[in-house]
Amino acid sequence: MEIGNRLKELRIQKSLTQEELADRCELSKGFISQLERDLTSPSIATLVDILQCLGTDLQEFFSETMKDEQIVFHDSDYFEKVDEELGNTIEWIIPNAQKNMMEPIRLTLKPGGSTYPDNPHEGEEFGYVLSGSITIELGKRKVRAKKGESFYFRPDTTHYITANSKTGAVILWVSTPPSF
Repeated sequence: MEIGNRLKELRIQKSLTQEELADRCELSKGFISQLERDLTSPSIATLVDILQCLGTDLQEFFSETMKDEQIVFHDSDYFEKVDEELGNTIEWIIPNAQKNMMEPIRLTLKPGGSTYPDNPHEGEEFGYVLSGSITIELGKRKVRAKKGESFYFRPDTTHYITANSKTGAVILWVSTPPSF
């Protein structure tokens, strides 16, 4: 069974050199090189050790579903929720993103609309204004951003966003950890 190319892909994804992987696995660089070129085969125990160093396991490594994981998402994949009370539209543009480390959404705020105040929490918030303009309220601080501008902050104070009263706004908003 040829596994060398898959091992090499995983090593490169982890930004490791052959030597770094070899050191972590207590193997030689030459052995890693031979594995990646399918010139030798590891024992099951050695393969388990290598995969552990690469952040995976036997089941995931040999799973075909990993290769079939969806990378590109379309409008038909999005989940949309309209907040009747505030009149905002939230679109989860990556399905089931709340299980990931980041959760990107597209948020449409009606003119003068706002998000609910969010209490301080761990993580980071990033956004890009696709249209209109917004005011970001971070505690007592107010910061404006308009179309083509981005924002980034640590949510260590109560925070929310208000759209311009004439134009409204559409923003791409990414939070980590997921909070929407």
